[in-house]
Amino acid sequence: MNDLRIRAASPADVDAVLAFWKIAAEGASISDDQEGVERLVARDPEALILAEQAGELAGTVIAGFDGWRCHLYRLAVHPDRRRQGIGAALLAAAEERFVRLGGRRVDAMVLDRNDLAHRAWRAAGYAPQPEWSRWVKPLDG
Repeated sequence: MNDLRIRAASPADVDAVLAFWKIAAEGASISDDQEGVERLVARDPEALILAEQAGELAGTVIAGFDGWRCHLYRLAVHPDRRRQGIGAALLAAAEERFVRLGGRRVDAMVLDRNDLAHRAWRAAGYAPQPEWSRWVKPLDG
């Protein structure tokens, strides 16, 4: 893992990130498209964090901070590179960002059916919060 490079995404990375998520990420969101990711990178250039290894995209995480709460989305590691510390390195970078911004608690969006992810999140010190449920409403715009 010596050649692992962690960096913020740029607008030039959007296509590669979207292609990567088709291989490495579970589920999809209404904003997992060109326009949504471009808007994220433009609004908060440090939020989308990439891990590169051997010149290739190996992992992603979105570390969103709204000034009040810290949120993690799209922690994804290429299937061929899992269990090598890439996810841990991405989480460490996200948590460092949150601390730098004044964050005090972080939450993560994790699919209920993704047992592999549950093990990874628990190993990183995260736990489900059963008294909360996520409620959503798509916006027509």
